[in-house]
Amino acid sequence: MADTRTPAEIEADIRRRREVLAEMLDEIGMRVHPRTIVGDAKAKVASQVDHTLGRAYVQVNRVVSEVRAQFVDEQGAPRLERVVPVALVAVGLVGLLALGARRRRG
Repeated sequence: MADTRTPAEIEADIRRRREVLAEMLDEIGMRVHPRTIVGDAKAKVASQVDHTLGRAYVQVNRVVSEVRAQFVDEQGAPRLERVVPVALVAVGLVGLLALGARRRRG
C-alpha cells in the first residue's frame, strides 16, 4: 500500500506524534519523580489513617450510645435504678483507693 500523503502532511503528522510523545514523557516523568512518589505514599497513608480513625470513631460512638442507653431512658431522663448502684460502687472504689493510699503513707 503506497503512502499518498504529501510531504507537508507527513511533517504535520510527525509534529503531532512528537507532541503526543512529549506529553507522554512529561507525564511519565511526573509519575516517577521522587516528590510525586512520596506525595502519593503520604496521601495513601493519610487515607488509610483517616479510614481507620473513622471506623474507630464509629465503633466508639456505638459503644458510648449503648452504655448511655443503659443509664438514660428515651426521653433523656436518668434511670435511677441503674445510676444509683453504679454511683455507689464508684464511691466505694474511690474510698478503698484512698484508704489504701493512706495506709501506704502512714
